[in-house]
Amino acid sequence: MDRSERLERAQAAYLGLAIGDALGATVEFMTPREIQHHHGIHREICGGGWLKLKPGQVTDDTTMSLALGEAIIASGGIDPHAIATAFDNWMRAKPVDIGNTVRRGLLHFRRTGESSSPYSEHDAGNGACMRTLPIALLTLGQEEGAVMAALQVQAHVTHNNALSDAGTYCVVRMVQMAIEGADRGELLNGPVRELIKRFPEFAFRGRRNDNPSGFIVDTLRVVFEALFDSDDFEGCLVETVNRGGDADTTGAIAGMIAGALYGREAIPERWLRAMDGTVLEACLAQAEGLRALG
Repeated sequence: MDRSERLERAQAAYLGLAIGDALGATVEFMTPREIQHHHGIHREICGGGWLKLKPGQVTDDTTMSLALGEAIIASGGIDPHAIATAFDNWMRAKPVDIGNTVRRGLLHFRRTGESSSPYSEHDAGNGACMRTLPIALLTLGQEEGAVMAALQVQAHVTHNNALSDAGTYCVVRMVQMAIEGADRGELLNGPVRELIKRFPEFAFRGRRNDNPSGFIVDTLRVVFEALFDSDDFEGCLVETVNRGGDADTTGAIAGMIAGALYGREAIPERWLRAMDGTVLEACLAQAEGLRALG
């Protein structure tokens, strides 16, 4: 796969992140039965939800990713203090939504100036994974140790936890492999199998994973099931968000993987038209900037 094709898939991953976020936000915290009652099969970007969003508006999943990407590009690489400061500035700007673990980690940074929160067994949420796409794009082609080191810098500002790190690394590798041309089978038999071997709780077969919480295991079970039981971008995202629960984040993570896997042409034009144009422009620009820097 040549450089232009990699860039196109990187941009599709960023668009997928934002689209999955906006699509899922409408049904966040609803159960599948509630979604069915109110929307039938939810498949349109229409805003609303508990946050009362405008159509095409995104949440913390996308805006924290953009804050991270901006900090990396401005610094010319991974600068722990710059990344923590970017997240803190993001919180000071009063985002539409913020998770409890993220808030606690950023308040720790304000108090101490430390860009890494203390290790916690209780911080295995999905907040580090949802915003990790800039790391995947920056470190494409780098060795595992370098990828994990960069990943942990951004993750540990708020989520210093081994389970969170493992799930987030798996998603980063899935995105990178997809950008390089891997298919679904290679993603399943590579990083996903490796994750489940190390942490069997991520196994997603043998049960239907509905109404996922913000726990990284619940989140990725839904994402894996939707990704590997569908065969296109739209089908993956529709299946993901109709599971309900933390649907903006499952949608965002599924969107970044599926975007990298299927490419820009697979993204429905009606979804692109429904999105906030400023957000899409920022996603495309950052994907290009991060790949150039990487």
